[in-house]
Amino acid sequence: MAETRNAALAAWMAEHEMGADALVDAVNDAIRGFAGRPGNTSERTVFRWLSGENQWPQALQRRALEEVTGRTAVALGFVPRGKRTTAAPLPEDPQVQRRRFCGAATAAVAAPMISSRPPRVGTSDVIRLRDSVDTLARLDAERGGHGALARAALAGAAEALDLQKRSATQRVRHRLFALAADFAASAAWSMIDAGQLAEAGRHLDRALTLAGMSQEPETTMQIWNLRSMLARQQRDYAVAVAAAQAAQATAAARRSPLHASLAHARTAVGQAHGGDARAAVRSLRLAEDALGRADLTGPRPTWISFYGPAELHSLTAIIRDVVGEPEEAEAAAYKALKALPASYRRNRAHTTARLALAQLHQGDVEQACRTSGDVFAIMAGDPLPGRMRSLLGDFHRDLITLAPSSHVVDEWTDRYRTEWSPRDHGPR
Repeated sequence: MAETRNAALAAWMAEHEMGADALVDAVNDAIRGFAGRPGNTSERTVFRWLSGENQWPQALQRRALEEVTGRTAVALGFVPRGKRTTAAPLPEDPQVQRRRFCGAATAAVAAPMISSRPPRVGTSDVIRLRDSVDTLARLDAERGGHGALARAALAGAAEALDLQKRSATQRVRHRLFALAADFAASAAWSMIDAGQLAEAGRHLDRALTLAGMSQEPETTMQIWNLRSMLARQQRDYAVAVAAAQAAQATAAARRSPLHASLAHARTAVGQAHGGDARAAVRSLRLAEDALGRADLTGPRPTWISFYGPAELHSLTAIIRDVVGEPEEAEAAAYKALKALPASYRRNRAHTTARLALAQLHQGDVEQACRTSGDVFAIMAGDPLPGRMRSLLGDFHRDLITLAPSSHVVDEWTDRYRTEWSPRDHGPR
C-alpha cells in the first residue's frame, strides 16, 4: 500500500512555526512529564510520521502529541491500525463561535497559563503560550484594543518570564523571551488602539528589551513597526519615519518581501504626515513592489497575519488622502474593503472611516456622512477603540470646516456624538 503524506501534522507544524527538532523536544518533554522518564522520539521518527511511513505512533508518543498540540491523534492525520478513519465533525456555526470566543476570551487566554506543567520547561509550554498570543490577535481583530486585552497580554508576558526561572534548554529560553516580548508588544498595540499612548510607550520599551534578550529579529521588527505607529499617533512624524526605517533594517525585513513591504508602507505613512509627499509616494511604490514579490500563501507569524493587499490598500488610502489626493484615497479604500477578510471587523470599521474622510475631502458631504455612519453599524455591540474615536473626531472637525452651515452637520452630530465621544468608551 502506498504511503500517504501526513498533511494534517505538516500543517500544524507550519502553523506553529515548528521544525522537526522542536517537535521532538516537545514530545519528549511531554513524555517526561507524565511517564517520569524522557521519551526516545527522534527527528527520524517525526519524518516517518510526516511521510506516512508510520501512520500510528506508539501510545506514549500519541499521548504526548495530543498534549503538545491539543488535538487528537486522528485529527493530526494519524490512522488507527485496523480501523477506518471517521468523518470529521461538521464545523460549528461561525456566529456561535464568535459569541463563545468573545464571551470567554479572557478565560481562553488564561487557561494555558495556569495548566499543570512538569518541573522542566519545554517546547510544549512555548506552544501553549503561543496559542494565547493567537487568541489575543483574534480578539484584537474582532473588537479592537481595550484594557482587558492589554491586561491579558501582560499576564502572558509575566508567565513567560516566570518560566525562565525553571530548567530549560537555551533554545527554549530564547523562545520564552521572544514570547514575553510578543505579549508586551500586544499590550502596547492594544493601548495604541485604545488611545492610551503613554502606557503604550512603556510597554514597547519593555518589549524591545525582551526582544534583544530573545535574539529574535522577527520580534524586533514587530516592535519597530509599533513604535512607528505610536509616534504617528503622537504626531512625532520624524520619529515615526525613523522607527519605520529601523524596521526596514531588521533581518526579518531584509529576508522577507512581506515584512519589507510593511516597513516601506509604514515609512510612507510617516512621510506623508510629515509633509514630504514625494518621499511618501516613493516609499509607497517600494511597498507595492515588495508585496508583489511576497509569498502570500505560506505560514507567517501571528503578528503580521493582518498584512497583505487589503492592508496595503488601506494604508494607501491614508497616504493619498494626507498628500491631497482624495480621489485616489477613495479608490484605495474601496479596494481595501473588498479584500478585507470578514474576521477583521475593527480594520473594516477603520477603513470605512478613512473612506468617509476621502469622500468628505472631495466635497461630497452627504455621502461622507452616510459612509461614516457605517462605522457604528460595523462595531455595533462593542465600544469604539480610542484610535477610531480620534479618527471620527477628525472627520467631525473637517465636516464643520467644510460645511459649517449645513443641516447635515447638525444631523450627524446629534445622531453620533454619544457613540464616538470619549465618554462612551467602556471600562479600561
